[in-house]
Amino acid sequence: MVYYRTRSRMDAEDITQDVFFQAFKKLPGLHDAGRFRPWVFSIALNRVRDFHRRRRFTGLFGRFAEGEETERNEAGSSAGNDPLEAAARKEFWNTIGSFLDRLSRGEREVFLLRFFDQLTLSEIARVLKKSKSTVKTHLYRALSKLRNEKQIFKILEEQW
Repeated sequence: MVYYRTRSRMDAEDITQDVFFQAFKKLPGLHDAGRFRPWVFSIALNRVRDFHRRRRFTGLFGRFAEGEETERNEAGSSAGNDPLEAAARKEFWNTIGSFLDRLSRGEREVFLLRFFDQLTLSEIARVLKKSKSTVKTHLYRALSKLRNEKQIFKILEEQW
């Protein structure tokens, strides 16, 4: 979940470590064990938001070369893979990123939590502290926008 939102292995590891540290510290305050998963996801989501907020702030003072770090991470993790497959994967993720950028914040969070993190609608509602009907509305809107994304379906068809 954290990696999909940061696209950096190193940042994701740091944030995840912080999430579990915070969860461990606050664990005595969790009274319902059934809420553990959404509770940890909400901590993670808040840490990712903090990360992006700090990154935007530091970006004002000096541009961090996101492309260079992403390329290094992809090169290290895809060593030995087919270059065409790597190019197709990169195109797909660029297209997905572009699509996600066009969603509202609520739509994007619900979409990511549902399809990338595979949470149920009830768990998403607890994580985001929203009603289940609000979550359904955001998901419906995101899926409606996804249906209009011909480029995503074109790339998927080429891969199959």
